[in-house]
Parts: sequence; C-alpha cells; structure tokens
Amino acid sequence: MLSSVANSKYIQYNRPVISTLFHAVFYNPIYNALVALVSIIPGGDVGVAVIIITIIIRLILLPFSLSAARTQRAMRHLEPKLKELKEVHKGDKEKEAIATLELYREAKVNPFASILTIFIQIPVLLALYWVFLYEPFTKIDLARLYGFTPVPHVIALHFLGLVAVNSKSVALALIAGFTQYVQAHFALSGTSAAGKDGVNAGRGDFQKMMGTQLKYVFPFIIAAISYTTGAAIALYFITTNLVGVAQEWYVRRSLAAEFAAREARLETNAG
Repeated sequence: MLSSVANSKYIQYNRPVISTLFHAVFYNPIYNALVALVSIIPGGDVGVAVIIITIIIRLILLPFSLSAARTQRAMRHLEPKLKELKEVHKGDKEKEAIATLELYREAKVNPFASILTIFIQIPVLLALYWVFLYEPFTKIDLARLYGFTPVPHVIALHFLGLVAVNSKSVALALIAGFTQYVQAHFALSGTSAAGKDGVNAGRGDFQKMMGTQLKYVFPFIIAAISYTTGAAIALYFITTNLVGVAQEWYVRRSLAAEFAAREARLETNAG
C-alpha cells in the first residue's frame, strides 16, 4: 500500500513538463467547467453537462473550424483553375508557383489554414475526450478543482433518467456511428472528381479511397469506441458529429453566396 502511494506521488511530482502543461492549460479547465455545469444543471445530469460542454468547446473552436472548412471547399472550387495554371506554365515551376499564390490571394484562400487549425484543435479535443474517458463522476476529483469551482451536491449519472453515462450503451453507440456516417456523407458530397491526368487521377483515387474509409469504415470505429468506453463518450461523439453537420451546412451556404458574389463582380468588370 505504501509502495503504491509512493509510486503515485513519484508520478505526480515527476510528470513530464509537456504533460503538466497539457493538464494545466486544457484538461483541468475543461474538467472544472464540466463540474461547474453539473452543479448548476437541475438534477445534476452529467449527460446533459457532457453535451453542453462539447457544444461550448466546439463554439470556441468554431472560427478555426470554419476557416479550415472554408479553405477545403475553396480549394475544391479552385482545382480547375489550378489545373489550367499547371498547363499554362508547364515546365516552369517558379512561374506556376507565383501564379498559384496569386490565385490564392485573389480567392482569399490560405492553403495552410487547415494545418494550423488542426494543430490548434487537437489538444483541446483530446482533453475533452480524455476528461469524459477518465473522469467517471462517481466521485469528484477535488484536487483538480479550482477554488471558485462549485462542487455539485447532486450528481445524476443517468442521462435524462434513461442511460447511465458511466456504463456501456448499445443504442447511443449506434447513434454515434450513424451520426458519424451522416457527417461524413454530408462533408464528402459534392467533392470534385479525379482529374484525367496522371497526377490528379492518382490524387483523386487516393481521395476517393480516404473518402470511402471515412464514410463507411470510420462510423463502425466510432460506434465501437463509443460502446467500449461508455455512454459519455458516445454522447460526445453524437454532439460533435451533429455540430459538424451544422458547420458544414453553414460553410457550404456561405461559400456559395461568396462565390456567386465574386462571379457577379467579375462579370460586371468584364462588361
């Protein structure tokens, strides 16, 4: 017993700097926010708190997500023009690069936005996932709470009185898998077809393969993870998938209006 306690203290005080920073900046704030939500939600429903905190985090990350989604969609619209530039400047990589950057500038597209967005989102979403995974809420970890975080007097582990969030749920796991399929289907619909030239055809085949994996394989993986890890993780995936669908719809609508306005301006200038 003493050995176990000693090992626990050793791990606590000798935690790597990166791990300590991750917990201080991401994990602990999310955990405290979740505990605070449980304390103010009528009945202390942990499942409702999981949904709310997931939506809050997604809203905080929304500007970055929209930037990445906008870039991806805009790049698809620009593919025909990029192909034209490749043909016009065939053999002259420098001129092709300059023309490509000019096209991106005119279209107000930053091709590196998606990469930056991913790096920003990964630690936040991982912390959110791990909080749901490692904090069962059968008891509150008081050592992680800030001085101003209220401690819940009532904790309801049954989501809406129906499903225990700290146990496995086949129904929620299936819904998580289905919503993942819907999100993938919606996100992949309308993607450009592969080009007929060698490079673009190869890239198109790769994109098609990845799209198939995302649409038909990933939902089964999400459903399996949701079932094996518990209902709280399933609620997290369901919420984030539905938010993803709404985000994709918004981006698609706003981009359609933006490109229509740009085409109208080009026609007016040409006239």
